[in-house]
Amino acid sequence: MGTTETTPGPPTWRLLLDYVRPHRWTLLAGALLSLLTGVTGLLLPLVARELIEDLSHDRTITWALVAMSGLVIANAAIGGLGSYVLRRTAESVVLGARRSLSSYLLRLRITAVDRTEPGDLMARITSDTTLLREVTTDSLVGLGTGGLTLVATVVLMALVDPVLLGVTLAVILAAGTVLGVIVPRINRASRQAQDAVGVMGASLERILGALRTVKASGAEHREERTLHAAAEESWRQSVRAAKWSAAAGNTAGLAMQIAFITVLAAGGARVATGAIGVGTLVAFLLYVFYLMSPIQQVVGAITQYQTGAAALARIQEALRLPAEPAAPAAPLPAAGAEPAAVAFTDVRFRYADDLPYVHHGVSFEVPARGLTAFVGPSGAGKTTVFSLIERFYDPESGVVTLDGRDLAEWELPQLRSAIGYVEQDAPVLSGSLRENLLLGNPDAAEDAVTRVLKTTRLDGLVARLPAGLETLVGHRGTKLSGGERQRVAIARALLRRPRLLLLDEATSQLDAVNEAALRDTVADVARTTTVLVVAHRLSTVTTADRIVVMDAGRVRAVGTHRELVAGDPLYAELAATQFLATAE
Repeated sequence: MGTTETTPGPPTWRLLLDYVRPHRWTLLAGALLSLLTGVTGLLLPLVARELIEDLSHDRTITWALVAMSGLVIANAAIGGLGSYVLRRTAESVVLGARRSLSSYLLRLRITAVDRTEPGDLMARITSDTTLLREVTTDSLVGLGTGGLTLVATVVLMALVDPVLLGVTLAVILAAGTVLGVIVPRINRASRQAQDAVGVMGASLERILGALRTVKASGAEHREERTLHAAAEESWRQSVRAAKWSAAAGNTAGLAMQIAFITVLAAGGARVATGAIGVGTLVAFLLYVFYLMSPIQQVVGAITQYQTGAAALARIQEALRLPAEPAAPAAPLPAAGAEPAAVAFTDVRFRYADDLPYVHHGVSFEVPARGLTAFVGPSGAGKTTVFSLIERFYDPESGVVTLDGRDLAEWELPQLRSAIGYVEQDAPVLSGSLRENLLLGNPDAAEDAVTRVLKTTRLDGLVARLPAGLETLVGHRGTKLSGGERQRVAIARALLRRPRLLLLDEATSQLDAVNEAALRDTVADVARTTTVLVVAHRLSTVTTADRIVVMDAGRVRAVGTHRELVAGDPLYAELAATQFLATAE
């Protein structure tokens, strides 16, 4: 079994660049437009200085007013276009992240899913990826354009008056020291806030997944407290992150206000002594005002980066979970394909290192074609046989073969394309009845669907439904009865034309009439396909070609019903309990 990667991943900035790289040219275009917006803004104080000088010398100011108007209009137009390009690029980055993460989650090993809360994984693909939108524009681009604009502004301030620039930088340096203390706290708070969102999603998924049980148990208030506690923890951590982010933003704003007052005082003194003119002081004060925007942009970029770093870390944790290799889907077996043979040789298996073994050296052989049943007490390891055949899990030792070939040597899509599997709880997905039937074979012909519907006795159900096969079955098939869901699952498996059909308690929710009909159907299928059945009700398997009796993770006997009644005490006891000891 795979284990979660524990080595540290690449730096956050490199991960962010990986997501951004496919959109680098549009992102660069947006950044250049933002820089151009900054340039038009930087020219305004210089034009304003010339306008004041012209006024003081009684010169015409027409050209200066025209220039300022043009710069203002250009600034607004270019800024709007740049903002759109950046936002569109950010949405594309989020789309790419969601695509890659959702594709990866669909390939997760069942071992990883077993120890991970589905609600937390949902939060990572929704909430965490959303944060990439802000970190792309506000952080990556904001840091670049804001930083360049800041440098350009400082250079122009130095050209206007180096002394006043020194006063301004002294105030900014003091504010930077304070920000250096605040920023790490934003990172920690943001990570904890995102973790809390994941916990809340896991709590909600847990409750909604068993809402009928919760209601029937009268446990709404207890579960409500659990959900509210998770929501409140998310709120607390988010407020904490907001507090530090607000502190960072206010520190930057306060620094600029102090800088303005200081520059006004120092600049006024310099004007009084004749060191600089009024126009120079006004231009410098305009630059101080203008300096607020790139400084807040840089501070915002840094704080947003901390939030994005927390989200990226959670996304990478999901991407380090053990997953099956990506491979193209294998074609389904052609009609009339040879049935498969299965064998277990001394297989030992447990679901986790801290759990007891489920299989203790399981060995048996199933020849191609025919019906083989697995019976035994609960916990004997019957369903685990099917999970190992599907390679949802790999054995710790021993070998499982299909057609004499170790399952580890098969490509997973090729292996699973040969298998039809009906799970114990016969899950049905939200959507139409047709979508559920065609889940495993979307290209199935209409006559094949009609034939399978008749075989599984679903044709009567389809005739009664208002929209026929297009009828929506509800969340997890709630609009269908338990028996109908089982028959849908069986029909879905048969439409795959499997070489090996696995039925795990496939008749547990059927009435006697439908059970007898399905038993005949399975017998017919077994003439051309290898069928493996897990059964607690022995009435469904008394005519099986062979019955494998399992107990406490071992195979204790293999034979026909008549042979086992006579030769295996456990099977004889099971048969006697179900009044089948004298069955033919």
